[in-house]
Amino acid sequence: MTVDARTLPVPGRWSVHSYYTVSPYAPDGSGRVLAAGADLADGTGEVVVLSNTGEVLDRFGRHRLQTSFFHTGWWQTWSPDAHHVYFQSGPPEAPTITRRELATGREVTVDGDMEGAPPGGVPIVSGLLGMLYAAGYGTRRYAPEQAPVPFQERDRHGLFSYTFDPPEQTLVASVAQILDAHPDRDRIAASDREVRGRLGDGEGLTLMAYCVRWSPDGSRLLFFFGNHRVVAERGEPRLSYVMTADRDLEEIRLALDLSYGRPGLHWSWQPDNEHLIGYGPDPHADGRLCLAEVRHDGSGYRKLSDHRSGGHVSVSPTDPDLVVTDEGTPEGGAVVFLSRASGAEIGRVALPKFRGPAEPPGRNPDRVCHHPVFRPDGRRVLCNTLPGRDAVLAELSVPGAP
Repeated sequence: MTVDARTLPVPGRWSVHSYYTVSPYAPDGSGRVLAAGADLADGTGEVVVLSNTGEVLDRFGRHRLQTSFFHTGWWQTWSPDAHHVYFQSGPPEAPTITRRELATGREVTVDGDMEGAPPGGVPIVSGLLGMLYAAGYGTRRYAPEQAPVPFQERDRHGLFSYTFDPPEQTLVASVAQILDAHPDRDRIAASDREVRGRLGDGEGLTLMAYCVRWSPDGSRLLFFFGNHRVVAERGEPRLSYVMTADRDLEEIRLALDLSYGRPGLHWSWQPDNEHLIGYGPDPHADGRLCLAEVRHDGSGYRKLSDHRSGGHVSVSPTDPDLVVTDEGTPEGGAVVFLSRASGAEIGRVALPKFRGPAEPPGRNPDRVCHHPVFRPDGRRVLCNTLPGRDAVLAELSVPGAP
């Protein structure tokens, strides 16, 4: 496969785009790209707007780096009309979200956290990412004192809604409410009692709601409920439930159970707004991972491919048979193209993913996740690479693209 590739370096900056479920391309068709750039010398990061040729058009939102920056930048996201950009602007223990009007530089900030903005615009819905990192994600260290809200105060954290006119934060689905309505609540409650019995009355499962992902038309969202990657020394069973809901969270459903030893990760929406795609249990081999899909109501789970990297997978917005994902390799990493119909690999591009003889753990400037994301016309894929000291965006052509 011949691949046309180009890089979009930001001079003097360690740069990444936001995430594979958040399009970095301006929705007005201008070709502009959103990235975040870290100044490793002074420990700050900023949002960067690039032209379609990679020229820096604007930069703003500069503030102190945190661990999560080396995964997703500031979660910078376009508004539907491309007039505004939303981004994280506070530390994980006291997070804020800022909306910036590009033409004027006017900013409005609200207390809260974000993992991208919905395609249809505000309100933004998100969990508190500081809960993930306090539980040990990205650092492998349990640090409950860094959580924005104590884990066991389950009626105070969960999914929040954010608006800017006026600036307002509203808890719309607490962890306590989600747990109370959960179809597996009795088993979860038993695990909660077991952890409390071992660790003390003030303890329990580190439950949280996190990883909100929007369907392309903004009518539905998914989120994860559980304890994600809490540190092993706590002895908690891994709990990971993929939940879906309507935009207003009036009806929440369990779409996928990846808990109590069932493998799976990285689920997101397909372009039809009905089905999810990701890595889950292979129905033909116990304990084995495979690429699979499921309808948003939990029905129709089926295997799509033997590919089992656990990478960041999505379907082309213009070709329902074309799937892109990524994987780690001993030498670095690769972006991989698959046929959704056959499950076969149809192309791959090797890319630098880490610095050093082996990939370092956690979130740090010595590694990136490729996070491939399709351009809206489906002809190219943007991803992160680490060819040297600084991470750089790379844009690749896709198999069969004109």
